[in-house]
Amino acid sequence: MSNPTRREILRKIAAAALAGPLSAEAAQHVHEAAAKEAGSAGGVYKPKALTSHEFDTLKELCERIVPGASKGGAAEFIDLLASQNRDLAAIYTGGLAWLDHAMEREFHATFLAAKPQEQHALLDRIAYRRHETPDLAAGIRFFDWARRMTVDAYYTSAAGIQELGYLGNKGMREFQVPQSAIEYALKRSGLE
Repeated sequence: MSNPTRREILRKIAAAALAGPLSAEAAQHVHEAAAKEAGSAGGVYKPKALTSHEFDTLKELCERIVPGASKGGAAEFIDLLASQNRDLAAIYTGGLAWLDHAMEREFHATFLAAKPQEQHALLDRIAYRRHETPDLAAGIRFFDWARRMTVDAYYTSAAGIQELGYLGNKGMREFQVPQSAIEYALKRSGLE
């Protein structure tokens, strides 16, 4: 059996992203692949699934969801996965088109051209299902995807891990169970 190619692995990860959160290992693979793509393009990531306008809109949306998301490569992460799965690509191209259309309808500007307070006004309405109306339903579903994947992308990146202060697993010579925990367990089990 031959080793899978990078593309085959990315396709499988993209399919898994449709089902739920990605494992840390899968997310790390996507970050590495995005960095490799950027490196081969002179240090600037070129969108694979999205147009340049859609990609710029996604970058701005990711920044609104998690300030600093661009440092973690959230938009690149999402675009690279979308390039490997048509269903995921359709979610993002359709959702970003919905976002621009909703902004133009209300504020007469695309999401990128709108003022920050106008962007926030729309995002506040689509951030929660309790605001769902027939007009906002598609936007709310898209925002759920965008929020989940932005958070996954950022907090599995080097920048996100650093922000969390995660230092990794540490070896311990021994582990002392606190006496209060032992007493609690004995009391709950009736062995006391």
